[in-house]
Amino acid sequence: MTEQLSADDWINQGIKALTKSGFTALKADPLAKAMGVSRGSFYWHFADLGAFHAAVLKRWREIAAEEIIARVEADSDEPLKALLRRTFGARLDLERAVRNWAAFDPAAQAAVRAIDRRRLDYIEALLERRGFPAAAAQARAQILYWTFLGFALSAAPVPATRFQLLLDEIQKMVSA
Repeated sequence: MTEQLSADDWINQGIKALTKSGFTALKADPLAKAMGVSRGSFYWHFADLGAFHAAVLKRWREIAAEEIIARVEADSDEPLKALLRRTFGARLDLERAVRNWAAFDPAAQAAVRAIDRRRLDYIEALLERRGFPAAAAQARAQILYWTFLGFALSAAPVPATRFQLLLDEIQKMVSA
């Protein structure tokens, strides 16, 4: 590699490694080898492995919540429908990898709890905008989120025609 790496380069490589190989791949040596550099570059940007892990988890929160919410809000006059399409239609390998990591690491577990809360709050707000009372919006948001988590963790492929029918049914369930 001829150009100097940034912290973002390391974080992006970490996201790739996490997605492909799981949290045990988030170590300086294998990441440096994959990037064709010495691990000294890693320690130039991160005080230790914990700081790197925190940066990877922060980036995951940006990818898995804030970027999606921003796109949904910017691109659609029907944000709930757009959110369903984006989240259920996304590749969820990273979601599964982070949730697996959270089973073994308190920092990852805290990041998962934070993103779960952020996502639930957003879904509740969307439902309230559609006219649901707060209690109903909260209950439906929780059911919808549990549905998403089950889908994300199952990793079962769904044919495109069936997938659209499932999305239509989910939309009906939360909108009725």
